[in-house]
Amino acid sequence: MTAVLTFASKSAEETRRLGEGIGALLREGDVVLLSGELGAGKTVFVQGMARGLGFEGSVSSKSFVLLGEYAGRVKLYHADLYRLEAAEEVAELALDELSADGVLVVEWPERAGEDVLPKEHVRVEFEVTGEEERAVRISGVGERIEDIIGRLSD
Repeated sequence: MTAVLTFASKSAEETRRLGEGIGALLREGDVVLLSGELGAGKTVFVQGMARGLGFEGSVSSKSFVLLGEYAGRVKLYHADLYRLEAAEEVAELALDELSADGVLVVEWPERAGEDVLPKEHVRVEFEVTGEEERAVRISGVGERIEDIIGRLSD
């Protein structure tokens, strides 16, 4: 069974708050995959996730650095795969091993291919619907993921 929720965000701050809400529910070993075009709000969402995980510093785009690490109540590993061209390059990062003690959030997971990232994950897709507006679709498969999505819908 696949759980799905859709939110309409009217601003960057609403997107950040949605990320914060998800971040508050995450624990070690959780994986979040973020998809959407450049400028769709993925990094803003990660800023909120970091806040929800207890990190109070600044979170920036990782387009030029592949991986950022932020310490909060749970560590957040923020990977941006935009600059990678092959699934083998992603596999070499060993993200699953690196993030075993924290939450892994991956921007541009499409670069990884089917078999590189964990099967159980939260997928967040961003669609630009206006200058500031976004449609944010959250889905996932697995008992843990369905629990997260169920809590968000409450």
